[in-house]
Amino acid sequence: MEIRNELKWVTAARPLDDYRLHLTFNDGNQRIFDCLPLIEKYKLFAPLRDKEVFNRIELDGWTVCWLDGSIDIAPEHLYEMGEAAA
Repeated sequence: MEIRNELKWVTAARPLDDYRLHLTFNDGNQRIFDCLPLIEKYKLFAPLRDKEVFNRIELDGWTVCWLDGSIDIAPEHLYEMGEAAA
C-alpha cells in the first residue's frame, strides 16, 4: 500500500460566527475550523478575540493569517483539525 502525503494549502477562507473559519483547500476539500481554543490558550492569538481583527483574515499563498502575517495557523493543522463542511 502506498502512503501519499500531499501538501495541503488554503485556497479560500471566510470568517464565520463564533471564531470559526470556512476553508477551502487545494484538493477541493472544505473544512470548518474553530479558532476559539487557540485564542483562549495561546497569547499569540489573543488579538483575534477582537472580532474586527478576526474578520480581517488574509491568505498568504499557503494559509490564513492576520495582522500582515504576524499571526498564522499551519495549513496542515487547519486541515487535520477542521471538520468537514456540510
